[in-house]
Amino acid sequence: MWPEAPIYTSVYLPEAMPRAYRSWDIRTSFMQRLPGLRSHFQKYLPLFPMAFEQFDFGGYDLVLDNSSAFSYGVITRPETLHVSYCLTPARFLWLYHDYVKREGLGMGARLALAPFLTQLRVWDRLAAERVDEFVGISQAIRARIRKIYRRDAAVIYPPVDCDRFEVGRGGGDYFLIVGRLVPYKRVDLAIEACKRLGVKLKIAGGSGKHGGRDRARLEAIAAGAPNVEFLGWVSNEQLRELYARCRAFLFVGEEDFGIVPLEANAAGRPVIAYAGGGALETVVDGETGTFFHEPSADALAEVLARFDERQYDPAHLRAHAERFGIPVFKERLAAFVREKLGDRAAAKAGHARDTRALA
Repeated sequence: MWPEAPIYTSVYLPEAMPRAYRSWDIRTSFMQRLPGLRSHFQKYLPLFPMAFEQFDFGGYDLVLDNSSAFSYGVITRPETLHVSYCLTPARFLWLYHDYVKREGLGMGARLALAPFLTQLRVWDRLAAERVDEFVGISQAIRARIRKIYRRDAAVIYPPVDCDRFEVGRGGGDYFLIVGRLVPYKRVDLAIEACKRLGVKLKIAGGSGKHGGRDRARLEAIAAGAPNVEFLGWVSNEQLRELYARCRAFLFVGEEDFGIVPLEANAAGRPVIAYAGGGALETVVDGETGTFFHEPSADALAEVLARFDERQYDPAHLRAHAERFGIPVFKERLAAFVREKLGDRAAAKAGHARDTRALA
């Protein structure tokens, strides 16, 4: 949206990111020069607040940060508008017990981290005060911002690249999961349900070409079930075909928003989702998909057993996804920024008039 604007970040590894990024004006912090950063970046966690605070944003009218941690702690001048497009308040700080359970941290690690995380929560709470305007990615995140930071937030849904997909008519005999294989995605529920029913499940994605850190556990759950297939990393062309032909997309974890169900809708395919988090804002029950209401294999299996994909109109599913498309996102975010910059300019003009009157 603002291609001329520089991008500030703590660290940037060009070889680990899309090639298109290499033409951008990306400016890194002192952390870029730290040794062993690629394999040991977690050890440098205490330095991230300092990395963002050291940037100088003098001369900018607008600073827009996009983060789930740290970058909203940048320091801006009074005349600069700082808008934070918040994915979520940092989970490892504010949803700590869920986080350590999901990551499988032992008691020793928890005890070692506890005092540091307490200090970091204090910094995080104060850093949020530096933000002029919060924008959350969903109503669920808006509620989380209000609870943790005591701030209101607008809601602008993340952009879905509908043009990547063509409307398919199904025809395949499988359900589909796409995404990183990490514990909170609850892929285990889908495997157990499909294994029990004997219906086909294809699982695409993960970290790199090897599937992600939860893959070994998931493969153990799927042992002896030829109907469950792990595809690992797939190309964009393969992904489009998988979406277009699946019976339905399974969205079994509780996400802050969740773009992949809308990608499935963009390809004309319905969604079966857990009734929680962002899915409640993107799935219309009976129109674009359906819900299961308990985070269990039993509840999911019950829905899968009676599911009929023929009741969903692919064109209607596509139209629904386009309500979350890139043009809509650009229009809403640009309008929000214009409004807030206008408010700031009007307040500045009013202050100047008051000053002249006093003089």
